[in-house]
Amino acid sequence: MARAIWTGVITFGLVTMPVGLYTATEGHTVHFHQLQRGTSDRIRNKRVNERTGDEVGTRDIVKGFEIDEGQYVVVEPDELDEIAPGRSRSIDITDFVDLDRIEPVYFDRTYYIAPRGKEYTKIYELLRAALAEADKVGIATFVMRNKQYLTALRAEDKVLVLQTLHWADEVRDPLQELPELPSGRAGRGKQLDMALQLVDALSSDWDPSRYHDTYQEKVRELVRAKAEGLEIAAAEEPPEATNVIDLMKVLEGSLQAARSGRDAKEPATEGKGRAASRKAAARSTAGNAKTPAHKAPPRKAGAARARSSGTGGKRELQKLSKAELYQRATEQDLPGRSKMSREELVEALARSGRRRKKTAA
Repeated sequence: MARAIWTGVITFGLVTMPVGLYTATEGHTVHFHQLQRGTSDRIRNKRVNERTGDEVGTRDIVKGFEIDEGQYVVVEPDELDEIAPGRSRSIDITDFVDLDRIEPVYFDRTYYIAPRGKEYTKIYELLRAALAEADKVGIATFVMRNKQYLTALRAEDKVLVLQTLHWADEVRDPLQELPELPSGRAGRGKQLDMALQLVDALSSDWDPSRYHDTYQEKVRELVRAKAEGLEIAAAEEPPEATNVIDLMKVLEGSLQAARSGRDAKEPATEGKGRAASRKAAARSTAGNAKTPAHKAPPRKAGAARARSSGTGGKRELQKLSKAELYQRATEQDLPGRSKMSREELVEALARSGRRRKKTAA
C-alpha cells in the first residue's frame, strides 16, 4: 500500500475535504554506483566545509542567500515554515478552466488524490463527477516541502489526479529560444496531402502497454553480457537527414511501407472485401513503382481505391480512410472540407453523390 507524501485538505467554495497526495509514477532507470577506475571502491558524496575541508553534519547546515560576494543572509528551516503560504496545508481551488486550454508545456508531475477516510468518499466522488461532467480542471496552489506549486486538479475514470504546473515565467518562448523555425505555414499541396495519408496509415488507438523503454533494456543486456565476458554489438548509426529535393519520393515510399504493415497486422475478423481492396491498392502502387518519381502522381493507391468504390454509397465511403475521403472531397471541391471530421466527410460525399445521380437522371 502506497504512503501519502503530503496530507491536507482540498477546498472548493465552502466545501472542505481531507485528502492525501500519492505519487502516480515510478521510474525504472538502471542505477549505477560510482567507483574509482580499476578498483571496486565506492565514491561517495560528502558535505564538506570548503574552507576547512571538514565534513559537516546535516543539523549544522542552514540556507544562505548571497546578497554580495561572500556575504549571505542566513535563513533557518523553521523561518521558511513560518512564512510559507498555505500553512494550513490546503489545496484551495480558485478557478475552474477547460482542460484543453492549458498548453502541454505547462504540465510537470502527476499525483493521485485520495480521501482520508470513508466518510469523505461521497464528497470526493461528487467533485470527481462534477469535473468529469463539465470537462473542467480545478486550478489551485499548495505548499509542499518549502515550495509552492501551481496545480490542475482533474478527473479520471475513478480517481482525482493532481498535476503540478509550471509558472508562466518558467516557460520559455520558443520564438526567442530556438534558432530555426519555419517562417510560414505549410501550404495546401501534394506533399501535405501525402503527409496526411501517412499520418492516417500510421494511426492507431492509444495503448501505453505497446511501448517499452528499449534503451533501459539494452543497458541491462550490456551489464549481463559484460558480467559473462561477452561482446556487445555496436548500435546502428542514426539515419541521415531527408533531402528536401527527394521529400515527395520519401513520403511515397513511407506511405507504401505503412500500408503494407497495416495490411499485415489487419485482424482476420475484418471484412475480406476491405482487406482485398487494400491489397489491390498496394499492388497498384507496386505496379507503378517503375514510373519516374517526377511523373508518379501522389496518393495513386488511395485514389484508385477511392475511385473503385463508386460514386455514392455511404457504406462504400465508410470503408475509406479520412485521407482518402479528403482526397475525394478535394477532387469534388466540397466547401469546408478542411474542417470536417471523418464522419462529416462521409456525409458530405454521400450527399454530393446523391445530387450527381439526380442531375444525371
